[in-house]
Amino acid sequence: MLSNSCRYGIRAVIYLASQPASVGKTGIKKISKDLNLPSPFLAKILQQLAKQKILSSSKGPHGGFSLLKDPRKITLLDIVNTIDGQDTFTNCIIHNGSCEGVTKDKVRCTLHEDYEKSRKELIKLFSNRTIYELVVKSNMEEMIII
Repeated sequence: MLSNSCRYGIRAVIYLASQPASVGKTGIKKISKDLNLPSPFLAKILQQLAKQKILSSSKGPHGGFSLLKDPRKITLLDIVNTIDGQDTFTNCIIHNGSCEGVTKDKVRCTLHEDYEKSRKELIKLFSNRTIYELVVKSNMEEMIII
């Protein structure tokens, strides 16, 4: 459902939010290596997030990325909207374009009513889940594994 770009963006924002404040900016090579993601692709994704004022970005030898917003105020929906856009929640599963139950050809989308329920639940989940909560949860899971 979410693009690879969006999933990578979410992972990177969670990663940046989990860094101690004393770290400051984290370079793209370190983020890429630690998350095992391709650097050039990840850099483009993080630049999108910087343009939307979710991340701070600076160039140069001591440059990198850091959170610009409080992780308690960044929702999954903020990231999904920035990277994949609202189409994630409006596109039809079967037909091209927006899912409104009936396409231009008047062919009924057979999944529209079922998917509409799931779509609303996803929007609710993504709207209510913050990056801070995900960092706390991932730290707790790491402590349980150790």
